[in-house]
Amino acid sequence: MRALVISGGGSKGAFAGGVAQYLIEQKKHNYDLFIGTSTGSLLVSHLALRKVNEIKEIYTNVNQSSIFSHCPFKIKNKHGIENIGIHHYNIIKNFIMGSKTFGESYNLKKLIEDSIVEDDFNQLKQSSIDVVVTVSNLSLNKVEYKSINECSYKEFCEWTWISCNYTPFMTLVKKNGCEYADGGLGSMVPIEEAIKRGATEIDAIILQTEVSQLNRMPSLNPFSLLTNMFNFMLDRIEGQNIRIGKFVASNNNAIINFYYTPTVLTTNSLIFNKEKMTKWWYSGFEFAKHTNEKSSPLETAE
Repeated sequence: MRALVISGGGSKGAFAGGVAQYLIEQKKHNYDLFIGTSTGSLLVSHLALRKVNEIKEIYTNVNQSSIFSHCPFKIKNKHGIENIGIHHYNIIKNFIMGSKTFGESYNLKKLIEDSIVEDDFNQLKQSSIDVVVTVSNLSLNKVEYKSINECSYKEFCEWTWISCNYTPFMTLVKKNGCEYADGGLGSMVPIEEAIKRGATEIDAIILQTEVSQLNRMPSLNPFSLLTNMFNFMLDRIEGQNIRIGKFVASNNNAIINFYYTPTVLTTNSLIFNKEKMTKWWYSGFEFAKHTNEKSSPLETAE
């Protein structure tokens, strides 16, 4: 059983899309399981349907207004480096309206509902392919995995949206009496879950460099401090997920092929830039092509 696992990573998901396009269209890999976290969750449904061009069109045209109904920050470009500044008016307005978060992401929810139509959902549900998204249940302090086979159309769209909600910058969702947020808060790279569901060979796309190449810029305001803190925590979670995944794979005779980003794509994955994301998609495709043409240099769990 072959699985495609895509990690979280915000706007860097465009790179994952390019890698997945090569694996599906050029390598002709047929996956039985697609499982994603956060931005990975946005990709998996279209990839399972082999609608690569459709999801590419979405990823290479998305911007801040496509995601945020209330954007909590302003993007500042200084010396060619993009940073985020506080959007005081939107934050105050959000709090007056009773929100628990700095921003809201209802535009992303609508984008998901518009891009995953019910006919596509039914086609996937009737197939033998399983599509799974990762969410964090903050109330019960656990990670949950939502399979398309266990959901109605509306539920699956909502779980996909919840998987991407990077709180406290995006919407905190209350569902079934619990508060839910971005799946990456608990599982950035759900390799272990893929193996639990029967995967024996896994292509894992990691939206981070294999070796740390990053020295973050000093925090300029409370928001940049928060994003630096969250990025630090998510990097640690990602590393732990990979180590656990390798351990579980070695005990279940499973093979993992890792695709890391070769360079640091961005220091703030909440910034959605059409030009950069188009470039990342292309570079992901070319990276996967180059990697596979060098025979088999991908890391395999032993």
